[in-house]
Amino acid sequence: MTRSRRGFLVAGAAGLATLAAPAFAVPGAVQRNVSALQKIDWRDHFDALGVGVIVADTKARAVHYWGGDGETYRLYPSSVPVSPELTKLGYTEVVRKVEGPTWTPTPSMRERDPSLPKVVPAGPGNPLGTHALYLSWQYYRIHGTHDTRKIGRPSSDGCIGLYNEHIAKLYTLAEVGTKVRLI
Repeated sequence: MTRSRRGFLVAGAAGLATLAAPAFAVPGAVQRNVSALQKIDWRDHFDALGVGVIVADTKARAVHYWGGDGETYRLYPSSVPVSPELTKLGYTEVVRKVEGPTWTPTPSMRERDPSLPKVVPAGPGNPLGTHALYLSWQYYRIHGTHDTRKIGRPSSDGCIGLYNEHIAKLYTLAEVGTKVRLI
């Protein structure tokens, strides 16, 4: 069996990512995005940790979390918005946390697809998954997804999606007031 240089680099980066965040397995589909596996420094984005900070890297398709204790760090593969027009970049913060969120399509989503339901209750058919961190920007969330094929690729209308098991862990770590930057 022959091995490509890229395959070797991806396998090596996946191994390093497992060491950097041993509590989380990196699924095979996400291993293709080597840059998502590289740890970044929170100081490049924030002046202080406060209660914690999150950097959602839309190019690398990764969410980085640092706790206010200066010791806690987590790295999660993510989905990102499908187009630059739907991608909002900059600073925001967690303003609300919801376990079992309901989903309401935005007015622009309903305009594009009038057949969308007005509201989807919590459960397996809900696009927000099991947990959601509501951001200060209207309609923007960091949330879970029941459709695991979305992680590691552009697939949302503006939100940052995580595997349900990852958003459940981030949900317990991130407090209301956690500063967030989308880059």
